[in-house]
Amino acid sequence: MAGRTILTVLAVLVALLGGVYQLRYKDLVSVVGFGRVIENAGSRDCKTIPELQACEKITLHQPSGVLYLACSSIPNRLAWTPPLMALNASARFAPTAEDDYIATYDPASSRVARLKLTNLPADTPPLSVHGMDVVPSATNPKDLWVYLVNHRPFLASGGGYEDAEKTGANSTIEVFKSKVGGTTLEWVRTFHAPGIIISPNDVLGLPDGNGVYFTNDSGAKTGLAKHFSLLLRLTVSSIGLCSSSLPASAPCKLVSSLPDLNGIAASPTNNTIYVSNTFRGTITTLERQADDSLVMGDIIPVGQMIDNLSVDEAGHIWGGSLPYLPSLPSAYNVPIDSQNTSTIPSAALRITLNTGPGSYYGEKYKVEQVLVDTGELVNGCTSAAYDVSRGRLFMHGLIAPWLTVCKI
Repeated sequence: MAGRTILTVLAVLVALLGGVYQLRYKDLVSVVGFGRVIENAGSRDCKTIPELQACEKITLHQPSGVLYLACSSIPNRLAWTPPLMALNASARFAPTAEDDYIATYDPASSRVARLKLTNLPADTPPLSVHGMDVVPSATNPKDLWVYLVNHRPFLASGGGYEDAEKTGANSTIEVFKSKVGGTTLEWVRTFHAPGIIISPNDVLGLPDGNGVYFTNDSGAKTGLAKHFSLLLRLTVSSIGLCSSSLPASAPCKLVSSLPDLNGIAASPTNNTIYVSNTFRGTITTLERQADDSLVMGDIIPVGQMIDNLSVDEAGHIWGGSLPYLPSLPSAYNVPIDSQNTSTIPSAALRITLNTGPGSYYGEKYKVEQVLVDTGELVNGCTSAAYDVSRGRLFMHGLIAPWLTVCKI
């Protein structure tokens, strides 16, 4: 009797585990690319810009054709990328470490410029940039609002830094002002909201300089909950809003909870916001309401891991993708000061409304792999942006050794 009971319990456990796998993990195995064969496809009319390394987020200023990039160095990224649990603050913020920076790239002249930061408060730690948005002012399109995710370290009372393995990062969202063609970023304000700005990944700025939506890619900064949030999905990611119109004591609030959030972008013509559900291989559409709340709309199946998003002048969604995630660990598990020669397959995805025959069968959106690369030309792409009027595709990544620019 006891043996039969044990077998019954084991059978129930196997059935439960099978159900959990079907519901939670079967899609994950497919999305991260196990078994996927990567072959080069799309334009090879491309060039690389090696002066620009480790630029996790890129944003196109469509009127001028100038690209804005949130850049670092590969050693900095390997030492300090809090969303990926790289938390070596002593190495990242050592006096000899290179500074993170915001750069511009003008394809017409091939000119690269690093923007100078001005008006920063005294004793501000060096920036550690991640997500970024560049938004023309609602009152003067020559003025630009620049919003940045800044992964600051926690400062220790006796000097130096707290143990980041225990505390995580003291992340903020910084707001700067610039001008089209300008060479400076003037600091305006910092949004700091512990418990709300938890593990920020990307930002969507408003055109008045006073408000910004952001994604938390996890509900925890560090610890077991953070480590296993992907494997067991213990924590829920979220969308927050920071605004100068909220009380000074509580300048930010959470407005939505969705799984596996990462990139965020908006339509240039309406109130639609798009967010990537990276490890679900989907994009969720949201409608912004008059009170700044968000109402969920469509879930767009993409079928592979998708990171940052952008929306081009024609309203088409673009995403940087890592179609074969198993290549990633070897690129990150190297000494910080090494010359990382790993290649990470990459893709640029374009998502449009489906006007073909599939639309009659419920396929509302069309997903295209516009460019796929095994990693030699485009290495570890986390961000893609397309210039419609000039026919240029830009691709870069968190630990990518260069910017790739292709004619499409």
